[in-house]
Amino acid sequence: MNFKIEDAEDRSLIAVRSKVKRDAAKQTAKLISQSIANTSLSLIVVLILWVFALWAFDVTPYIGKGPLDVFNWLFLAESANENQALVLSALSQTMLDAGIGFAFGLFFATLISVLFTLFRSVEQALMPIAMLLRSVPLIAMAPILILIFGREQVTVAVMGAIVVLFPALVNIVFGLRSASAATLDVATVYGANKLAALRYVAFPSSLPSFFAAVKISVPGAITGALLVEWLATGQGIGYGIISAVGRAKTNEVWAYVVVITLVSIVLYNLIGLFENYVLKRFAPQVWKAR
Repeated sequence: MNFKIEDAEDRSLIAVRSKVKRDAAKQTAKLISQSIANTSLSLIVVLILWVFALWAFDVTPYIGKGPLDVFNWLFLAESANENQALVLSALSQTMLDAGIGFAFGLFFATLISVLFTLFRSVEQALMPIAMLLRSVPLIAMAPILILIFGREQVTVAVMGAIVVLFPALVNIVFGLRSASAATLDVATVYGANKLAALRYVAFPSSLPSFFAAVKISVPGAITGALLVEWLATGQGIGYGIISAVGRAKTNEVWAYVVVITLVSIVLYNLIGLFENYVLKRFAPQVWKAR
């Protein structure tokens, strides 16, 4: 009799686990399909605006290239393979430069945000410096950075970090301070120190703001990379655009712009997909409330 009861309980447990796995698979598929739909919609809107702008401003075909012109240059022209290799080589360099700036900027933004949250005196000392960096135009700051760090990857990292730092810093600090005072008090009552309360209470509640910072930082890092490539390194899409403009190769210019725009849109939506996964797993209450 006991064996039958245990058997029934095991089957019931297996059925529950199977249902949970099926539900998780359905939700994952739903999130992926939503991300694909969002990406497709963004691309369609960009294409419509692109064609409309060329028509509305009556841009001459010699300068303004449409989607079909870029597609033909990349895939149907006699030199399509060479064109693809040229664009992909520049894109890989730009992604490397943007990735370096993004990683450094987000790391320091997160570190400084934690220090600001734990120690208000640190915020009062360092926030004016962050405001100063934000107020100086990048185009004016670039020559100084080039003089100090040269034209190597260090300048790429510094420029990208500056571009990413301030907007990410503001969002992450706001997120870390958005935890309810009551929840923090409960953690303190149970013996949690400031760091433990930050880890187990403030950090989960700050995840939406953190991912908002990441979404803002990705295009910012790409912009910083394009700027430093143009002014300093002489590589990547930033330099490729300026070089192609100087040689009147308008198809190449538009191809660079289209590719980097496409990558930015795809990265933005991939981050949104990853955000939903992380919130669902580590902050389910926040995820359900969205």
